[in-house]
Amino acid sequence: MSNIPETGRTSRVQFRLVLIQILVFALLLTLGGRLWYLQVRNGQEYTAEAKNNHVQQVVQPAVRGSILDDRGVPLADNETRLVVTASRTKLLTMADDGKAVLTRVAGVLGMKPQEVIDKVRLCDAKTPKPCWNGSPYQPILVTDKATTQQALQIRESSEDFPGITAEPTAVRRYPAPSKASTAQVLGYLSPVTDDEVNKAKNTDSPYLSSDQVGRSGLERTYDEQLRGKAGVTRYEVDNLGRVIGQTAKDKAQPGSNIVTSIDARVQGVAERELNDAMKEARTQIDPVTHVKYKADSGSVVVMEAKTGRVVAMASQPTYDPNSWVGGISAKDYEKLTAKSSDYPLLNRAIQSQAAPGSIFKVVSSTAAVNAGYEFNGSYPCPSSYSVGSQTFQNYESEGYGDITLGKALEVSCDTVFYGIADKEWNKDGGIDPKKHPKDAFFTTAHKFGLGKPTGIDLPNEVSGRVPDRQWKKDFFEANKDAWCKSGKKNGSFVQKLEYENCRDGDQMREGDAINYSIGQGDTLVTPVQMADIYSAISNGGTLYDPTIGKAIVSADGKHVSEIKPKSHGKLPMNKTTRNNIDAALAAVATRGSAAWRFLNWPQDKIPMHAKTGTAEVHGKQTTSWFASYTKDYTIVMTISQGGTGSGASGPAVRKIYEAMYGLDANGKQHLDKAMLPKPRAALPAIQPDGLIAQTH
Repeated sequence: MSNIPETGRTSRVQFRLVLIQILVFALLLTLGGRLWYLQVRNGQEYTAEAKNNHVQQVVQPAVRGSILDDRGVPLADNETRLVVTASRTKLLTMADDGKAVLTRVAGVLGMKPQEVIDKVRLCDAKTPKPCWNGSPYQPILVTDKATTQQALQIRESSEDFPGITAEPTAVRRYPAPSKASTAQVLGYLSPVTDDEVNKAKNTDSPYLSSDQVGRSGLERTYDEQLRGKAGVTRYEVDNLGRVIGQTAKDKAQPGSNIVTSIDARVQGVAERELNDAMKEARTQIDPVTHVKYKADSGSVVVMEAKTGRVVAMASQPTYDPNSWVGGISAKDYEKLTAKSSDYPLLNRAIQSQAAPGSIFKVVSSTAAVNAGYEFNGSYPCPSSYSVGSQTFQNYESEGYGDITLGKALEVSCDTVFYGIADKEWNKDGGIDPKKHPKDAFFTTAHKFGLGKPTGIDLPNEVSGRVPDRQWKKDFFEANKDAWCKSGKKNGSFVQKLEYENCRDGDQMREGDAINYSIGQGDTLVTPVQMADIYSAISNGGTLYDPTIGKAIVSADGKHVSEIKPKSHGKLPMNKTTRNNIDAALAAVATRGSAAWRFLNWPQDKIPMHAKTGTAEVHGKQTTSWFASYTKDYTIVMTISQGGTGSGASGPAVRKIYEAMYGLDANGKQHLDKAMLPKPRAALPAIQPDGLIAQTH
C-alpha cells in the first residue's frame, strides 16, 4: 500500500491533464496555421497545381511550311510517312528499361536491337551518335520508313509493344528539283531541347517539347515563320486517368511558306558546273608542286546585280539534307563531321574565307584613285618589284612597260599596284607612321564592306578580314608569346616568319602593304562579299544585303509579306571611276586575262565583265577565283587548291551564264532554252485555297 497522500496524487494527475491539453492545443494551432498557409496564403497556387494534376495534354504537331524557289517549286516540303515512336518515360517504368520491347520492335522493323536502343538513349557529352537530343518526355522517333504491314503489326499487338506507337505523320522532305540539293542553303531540322524549351517559355514564340527546329540555313533563319503553332487539346481526367471531359482546345496553325529568289534550275546547273570544274581541276598538273591540283572545296554565288537577291548558291563538298530526316544515323553523322570529308555542312559561300588574289584589284584601283592617282595615268608594270632584298613577282602577268590602271586590271599586272601601295605606305610614314596615317587601301576596303558580314539572311556568316593597323596590333597581342617561343632566325619558313612577327608583328611593314594591294597576305574575303562588291559595280554603286527569302506567305495565302531588297551602303567611288572600272572589266573578258574563256561571246547583246584571281597560300596550292557580271547577274566562283582563276573556274562560270541566257557555244541566243534571261520580279501565283502555283 502506497504511502503517497491522496492530495499529492490528485495534483499530479491534474498536472498531466494540463500538459496534455497544452500539447493538443499546440498541435491544433500548428495544424490551423498550416491550413491557413495552404488555403489562404498559397491557396491559388496549390489549386492550380491540383487542377493540372487532373489535366492531360494531347499535342497535334503543326504542319511546317514549305520553302519554295522563285517559280513556286518546292525545295523543302512535307510528305506523309508511317512513323514508329517510343515513349522513353513509359519504357523506364519497366524492369529492364524497355530493352525487351525495343528488341521486339527491332525484329518487326528489320533493324538491329542495339540500333533501336541507341536511338532512344539521350545525348550528352559522352554519348556518340545516334542518340536523342530532344526532350526525354516527347515520343522519340525510331523510324519514319515503316511499311504498312509493320505499322499494323505493332498496332494490332499493342500489348506486346507498350510505349510504342505507329501512325502516319507529316515529315520533312527535300525533293531536289532539277537535281538541285541546295543543301547548305536550306539547312536541316532536329528536335528541340529542354534547354531551348525553357529559354523560350516567356517569348512570343515558345516551343513545345514535340517541336522540330531549324539548325542551319533557311530552316533556321525563318524557323519561327515556318514552324507554325502546334495544336493542344486538354482533357480533364480522374485520379485513375479516365477522361471525364475536355477543358480546352487550341487548333494547330500551319506554318507559313517561304518563297525564295533561288531558281532550282539555275541552282542545279551551278551545283553541277562547280562539281565538274573541281573534277577537271584534279586532272591538271600544278606547275609549282608538279602534282595534280587537289581542288578540295569550292563555292559559287549567282546574284541579281540590281537587287542583291541570290539566284543560286552552291558549296562543295555537299551532302543530302534528307539524311537528317527521322534522325541521322551514326554512319551519316560521321561522314558529315569528319575531317576526312572536309566538313560538307559548311556553306563555303558565306563561311569559307580566303585571300582573294587579283579580284581584289577593283578595291585597290579605287583606293589609288581616291588617293590622287589618275585612273588613266601612266604607271610602270615591270615583271617584278624589289624592296631591299625582297622581290615581289607578277603572278599572272608579264612586264608591260608603262600602262594605265585600266590596263593593269585588264592584264592583271601586280607590279602596278605594288608600286602605288609602296608609295602610299611611305607617305604615311613607313615603319614609323604619322599620327593619323591615311591608310588609303585599308580605308577603302572597309568602305567596300569588307571585314564585316554582308547581312545575308543565312546564319553563321563570317566576316573576312581587313588586316589594317588595329588588326595587326590585336593579332600581335594574341600571338606574341607563341611567336617569340618558337620563332627562329635561321629556321623553316614558318619559324622565320614567327621570328619576324615576334620583333615587329604589331607594325604595318612595307611587305604587308605591298602584298595587301593585290589581295594577298593576311587579307581574307568570302565569295558572297565579292559577289556583293561586283554586283554593286554592275548596278552603279549600291551595296545590297544579299537575300534569299523573297516573301513569307501564310498557309491560307491571305497574308503575303514581301522581303524587299535593302541597301547597306554605296561604293566609295564616283561615277567616272565606276565607269572606268566597268570598261576595264569588260576588256578583261574581251582581250584580257579571261578573253580565252569568252570566245564567241555576244558582247554587243550581253556585255560581259570579268576579273580573274589566283591567290597564293603558304603550304597549299593556289586558290582559283573568277568574278564576273552582266547588267542582270553577278557570278563569283572559287575553288580551293584549284589553280588559276581563268583556268579552273572560268569555263564553269561561262556555262552557268549560257544556261541562264540560253546561249550556245557560238554565242547565239535561244530564248526558248533560256532558264532565266532576266530576273523574275513577280511572285508565283497564289491560288484561292492558299496553295502556291508553280510557274513555268
